[in-house]
Amino acid sequence: MREASFVKQNKEKWIVFEKALHNNLKINPDDLASYYIQLTNDLSYAQTYYPGSKTLLYLNSLATEAHQKIYITKRESKNKIISFWKYEFPLFFQKYHRTLLFTFLFFMAAVIIGTVSTLNDDSFVRLILGDAYVNMTLENIEKGEPMAVYKSGSNIGSFLGITINNIRVAMIAFAFGALLSVGTIFILFNNGIMLGAFISFFYKYGLLDSTSTIWLHGTIEISVIVIAGCAGLVMGNSFLFPKTYSRRISFMRGAKDGLKIVVSTIPFFIIAGFIEGFITRYGDGMPKILAFSIIAASLFLIVYYYIIYPIQLNIKLPNNLT
Repeated sequence: MREASFVKQNKEKWIVFEKALHNNLKINPDDLASYYIQLTNDLSYAQTYYPGSKTLLYLNSLATEAHQKIYITKRESKNKIISFWKYEFPLFFQKYHRTLLFTFLFFMAAVIIGTVSTLNDDSFVRLILGDAYVNMTLENIEKGEPMAVYKSGSNIGSFLGITINNIRVAMIAFAFGALLSVGTIFILFNNGIMLGAFISFFYKYGLLDSTSTIWLHGTIEISVIVIAGCAGLVMGNSFLFPKTYSRRISFMRGAKDGLKIVVSTIPFFIIAGFIEGFITRYGDGMPKILAFSIIAASLFLIVYYYIIYPIQLNIKLPNNLT
């Protein structure tokens, strides 16, 4: 983008922010911090493409003044971790909603393939889930405890092991995006097929209702794997479709954005691991209303943070460039 176009596109936002700072207008501390994030994004862009320009000097001065204002009026913004999840990530993630939608649709297509294949071929589930797992589950079904596998091990041990493994899967789904998105698509396809085969396997034995136990933790776990897949596609697609940037610059930007998306999933994997380690094992004896409440709350948490909240925040903060 030419410097003149960059200034024209953003100067109104800068002027409004500058007047608010100079005139000591009352700005909600949260809004002030969010405006500052937008300003630093613009400053970073100017440093890259307009070094030594008057625009860069202006933005640097304004950012310095804003920085001082924020750290005087909002001490808690020193915590950059909270700021990342509360402002920086939601503000920028809305532009990847379409990628998230495509990722979700592809994953669901894989789930459908896994479901149909399992319903029409008894050997398919063994091919996907493995003989050992299928045989173990059949033995548990005969004992009247189809979900006994989730009762094994200690609470803390299960929590830590599951959380670490889930984060590992997310990082793989992201990293494989470097293979021109093909690697990430393979991971998503594989996990979707497994989920479809798993659900259909229990359906064929009349135990579909028992899978509600799985969804206690699976609602967040599966959702976040899809989001991690979105991160991989963001990185891979940045190389395939560089737009006006060189492929190197575009890929670097895509990798940075994808990494942000993956990092955002870590707290949700911890929550899913906690549920699986401490709650899922008691799912069989849990009142259905409580189980479905946990599932509904988990689904709402994911949908709100990754879809609704970014939209709300971007509407609340007009003219942002995240």
